[in-house]
Amino acid sequence: MDGAWIGMAAVILGMGVPFGVLYTYYRVRKLRSEERLAGIARGVEIPMEPELTQAARSRRAGLLLVSGALGYILTFGLIAQVQADRDVWTAAAFGIIPLAIGIGYFLDWSMIRRDARASN
Repeated sequence: MDGAWIGMAAVILGMGVPFGVLYTYYRVRKLRSEERLAGIARGVEIPMEPELTQAARSRRAGLLLVSGALGYILTFGLIAQVQADRDVWTAAAFGIIPLAIGIGYFLDWSMIRRDARASN
């Protein structure tokens, strides 16, 4: 197989997957809106989804980033142990970036919670 085909496939997948995700997100939002409007037109009471507080958003982002980073670090650490290659640990070190961001979100969550308690 020629290298040009590999490059073309990489570009198509690299651009196609994000566009597919965006289109899917758009369609789901549009269908939810249409469903809500149809229910309102029929007189059905539609419960509104509650918005998450800033503390809940920070906590969720912190959990996702920290767990993703730990999984990333552990995966490359396991690969480094199996292959006995110290250079693979370099890839595992990149997991520190989302780990630090996740810890920052946890700090944000704790400060928001502390400020909320102080104001009450």
